[in-house]
Amino acid sequence: MTPTASTTPRDRTHTRQDLDRLMARMTGDEKHGPAATSTLDALWVLYDQVLRVTPETAGSAERDRFLLSKGHGPMAYYAVLAAKGFMDEESLTGFGAYDSPLGHHPDRVLVPGVEIGSGSLGHGLPLAVGTALGLRAQGLDAPGVWVLIGDAELDEGSNHEAIAYAGAAGLERLHTLVIDNGSATHGWPGGIASRFQAAGWSAATVDGHDHGALYAAFTAPHPGRPRAVVARVEPKDA
Repeated sequence: MTPTASTTPRDRTHTRQDLDRLMARMTGDEKHGPAATSTLDALWVLYDQVLRVTPETAGSAERDRFLLSKGHGPMAYYAVLAAKGFMDEESLTGFGAYDSPLGHHPDRVLVPGVEIGSGSLGHGLPLAVGTALGLRAQGLDAPGVWVLIGDAELDEGSNHEAIAYAGAAGLERLHTLVIDNGSATHGWPGGIASRFQAAGWSAATVDGHDHGALYAAFTAPHPGRPRAVVARVEPKDA
C-alpha cells in the first residue's frame, strides 16, 4: 500500500513562529534549504490570510488553487501544510525517506492539499493558466488560482508564452508569485515586474519577508487583468 501523509490530528493553532520548528523536523541530504526558506514567508501569508482552502474544502470545486511550480526544496510548503492541518506534523520527520510520502518534489497523489506534482522548471505557470481557463469555462468565477515560481524559471520559454496568453485573455483570477533570489540568467529593463506589465498584467515588487507588504500586494485589486507579485529575497549565494 502506498503511504500517504496522515491528516490527523489537525492542529490549526500554529503561528509563523512555529514554522522554524516544523522545518527543523525535516533532515537529510538534498534538502535545497535556501530554496525552501526563501519561500516560507510568502507561503505563510498566502495560506494564513489569503487562500480560501482548508483541509475540509480541499476537494471543493469552489476552493482556491495553489500550484507550487518551484517544486525543488518543498520543505517550507510541507511545513505550512502541516501548520494548517492538511497533515500531521509527525509526517515531517520522514521527509525524503524511502517510505515517506514527502519527497524532494511534492506528489499530489500522496500529500493532502497538493494540487500538482512539480519540480521540472517552467511547467507550473502554464498549468496555472490552463487551470484558470478551465475554471472560467465551467463558470466558476470565485476560485482564485495561485502559482509560485522561481525567478530562474523565467529563463524557460514556456513561461513567456503563458505570460503573453494570460494577459491577452484577461485571466483575472490568475495570480503568479515570483520568488526573486537573483538566480535568473536573463533580466529585463525595469525588473521582473516589467515583463509581466508589458504583457498586460498588474504587477508589484515587494520584500519577500515583509508580511504586510506581501498581504497588500496579494490582495490589491486588478480588475480584468492577471496579477504578478515579485517577492525579493536574499541572493542565492548569500
